[in-house]
Amino acid sequence: MGEQGRTRPDGSVRALSEVYDTALLDLDGVVYAGGEPVPHAVASLGTAREGGMRLAYVTNNALRTPEAVAAHLTELGVPAESHDVVTSAQAVARLIAAQVPAGSRVLAVGGEGLRVALRERGLEPVDSADDDPAAVVQGYGGPELTWGRLVEASYAVARGVPWFASNTDLTIPSARGIAPGNGAAVEAVRLATGREPQVGGKPQPPMHRETILRTGAERPLVVGDRLDTDIEGAFNGGVDSLLVLTGVTDPAQLLRAEPKHRPTYVDEDLRGLLTGQPEVGSAGSGQEFVCGGWTASLRGEALVIDGDGRRLDGLRALCAAAWTYAGDGTGSPDAGKALARLGW
Repeated sequence: MGEQGRTRPDGSVRALSEVYDTALLDLDGVVYAGGEPVPHAVASLGTAREGGMRLAYVTNNALRTPEAVAAHLTELGVPAESHDVVTSAQAVARLIAAQVPAGSRVLAVGGEGLRVALRERGLEPVDSADDDPAAVVQGYGGPELTWGRLVEASYAVARGVPWFASNTDLTIPSARGIAPGNGAAVEAVRLATGREPQVGGKPQPPMHRETILRTGAERPLVVGDRLDTDIEGAFNGGVDSLLVLTGVTDPAQLLRAEPKHRPTYVDEDLRGLLTGQPEVGSAGSGQEFVCGGWTASLRGEALVIDGDGRRLDGLRALCAAAWTYAGDGTGSPDAGKALARLGW
């Protein structure tokens, strides 16, 4: 289960795919980036599934419907059905439906996935602030989202119409780099109106509830690439997490992670599902941390790494040193030279 005040990544003798019954996988930056599979993702997920692990795909991207996401995954070589996909659009639609009368109009600023999720909850998507909406909701609309859609949302929100957002991720990974996410569009409306939305997606509790309701997971493992959505969402839900370094988060950000952003496990990619996780031990006076062939410690205000072996083991040891130094705070020693020593 999730742990407050974590000071080091956990170890596991058994493969994670054997320890947990369901992997709750983020998509962008974990399974694919810009529509193309992340290296090792397809083979790793296939092996985990054949071994009996259920795979559920949990995404803050509200642009596409679960059917479209499942079809895309299947095309990439990751067989999936629509019921295997949980989106932030579904989470926020349930949140709205609990607060407005059945059949209400909702000003929807986003893509088809958002509109389908609203209809699934008996709500009617509309396009204008003049359509007398009972709520406003924003979800990622892709590059085709026009400024006029944000203007309509701002008009309605400024009038006092309840405002919701599928998620507030400021960025989203793409094949060409990091692009503005739904949070950037939400921020534009917030600046124009001075108001704050209710949020359905990760890391907020509505997304975790939606996921558990739809998957029935009993021993879930959240797998993601973002500290402030995937890992924090797991922390808020009290479940374990695996951070993969194939998306937004880099090793320097991981070392600076505050307690709610510290994953249970860390690995380079989804191959981490198929293996055990090495223990991070203490050495010397308890201020040295050992993993694999590496020893990490703090000298003055800088992290130091000595030894040899897999660089990921070195990073795990550095996590223990940095997180122990920070305790329940967010302070972080200089890690630049230590990470360079590992090739990051």
